[in-house]
Amino acid sequence: MDATLKERKKTVAVFDDDRDLLDIYSYLLEEEGYEVVLYSNCDDVVAKIKELRPDVILMDNWIPVMGGVAAIGELKKEETLRDIPVILVSANNDVAKVAEKAGADGAIAKPFEFDDLLSLIAKLSN
Repeated sequence: MDATLKERKKTVAVFDDDRDLLDIYSYLLEEEGYEVVLYSNCDDVVAKIKELRPDVILMDNWIPVMGGVAAIGELKKEETLRDIPVILVSANNDVAKVAEKAGADGAIAKPFEFDDLLSLIAKLSN
């Protein structure tokens, strides 16, 4: 392989309406070598993801306008997007059940340990 070619950074799309949390995601994930693209709502989620083509998506459950569950449903209906892993992130007590019902590929409950999130991202983005 040509030594001048750098390995492409994996891209994580993060959907959350908490600005402070978006800043934390950005800082921590970029420190781990990910390219991070942040969204504070899930308006036009299908168009955003079609354009970006991330390796993994973090989706907050309580995000304007349609909410994370509906947004995941929209993404999973799209044949060209359904294979992109989506992790539902929520403070909901039954986050695993909600994620399964939504069609998410993984779930993590807020508050979470960053190492747990990193492990899940690595597992699903390979």
